[in-house]
Amino acid sequence: MSTPTMATQSQNPPPPASLVRRATSSIVRAPLFGASVALIVAIIAFGIISPRFLAPGNISLILQQSVVIGILAVAQTLIILTAGIDLSIGAIAVLGTVVMAQTAGAVGPVSAILLTLIVCVALGSLNGGLSTLLHLPPFIVTLGTFTAIVAATHLYAGSQTFQVSDPLLTFLGTTFRIGDFVTTYGVVAMLLVYLVVGYALTQTAWGRHVYAVGGNPAAAKLSGVRSDWVTFSVYFFSGVIALIAAWAALGRIPNADPNAYQNANLETITAVVIGGTSLFGGRGGVLGTLIGTLIVGVLRNGLTLAGVDNLYQNIATGVLVIAAVAVDQIMRRRTAR
Repeated sequence: MSTPTMATQSQNPPPPASLVRRATSSIVRAPLFGASVALIVAIIAFGIISPRFLAPGNISLILQQSVVIGILAVAQTLIILTAGIDLSIGAIAVLGTVVMAQTAGAVGPVSAILLTLIVCVALGSLNGGLSTLLHLPPFIVTLGTFTAIVAATHLYAGSQTFQVSDPLLTFLGTTFRIGDFVTTYGVVAMLLVYLVVGYALTQTAWGRHVYAVGGNPAAAKLSGVRSDWVTFSVYFFSGVIALIAAWAALGRIPNADPNAYQNANLETITAVVIGGTSLFGGRGGVLGTLIGTLIVGVLRNGLTLAGVDNLYQNIATGVLVIAAVAVDQIMRRRTAR
């Protein structure tokens, strides 16, 4: 019997068991695998705990409750991809709701939206300018602007709330039906924001520069990427996205309250990190953030149906952040080996 040569052995296809192991390993190592499994497990677990959880009306409610945080999380993703962070994004959106609601009666809804856009973009640009021109840490910059914006919002509103009845300002809360499933235009707006930003990140030179600046700033600079301009641009666009979130918030609850969305910053960071975007920049994407947003929404809705106090829900959210960052650190160390 002749012995096969090495060349013949190398041409033989790998055994089926090896192919299965490789395929399984590739799936497990996929960036979205962990978040997707966590979302499925949470849905199954809360579906068992509460029969109401999987009802179409409750699924629609989870999506509607996730709209504002989901939109803001897109802005947070852009900033974290550049190795930054924004602790003021929720406060900017809340100020936007107050400005939009208070000025609509005097200047009309369209002018109110444009005025709010100017305010939100100006504050986003302020964060970007301080971070790039003065080279201050984004954490310190946005912590300072967060404190100032919260105080300014209360001063501007006089600690009052403003009801909104204009159809244009509450448009994103309008419901429509797909078969037996009822949802809102706010959910559609959220998905459009994800599609547009996802396309920009994956199909444009600007998106590649965002990843380059966050992943390896020195290499990006040597490659001719204008790092400061790219970093400034993500803060600029975060202001635009904050306007959309403010508009959606008035559609969700037609009442501008300066005390609303106090946990928005924590929840956006949670959605981004558990969605697989690295806090150290350069890795991740908005699809993972969408899954992370749904995880946060499912967790809060499921715990509410289970009768868990809101304070314990905040504890669970904090634990999720720590766990996600720990997993990110472990993955970075394994990649560095």
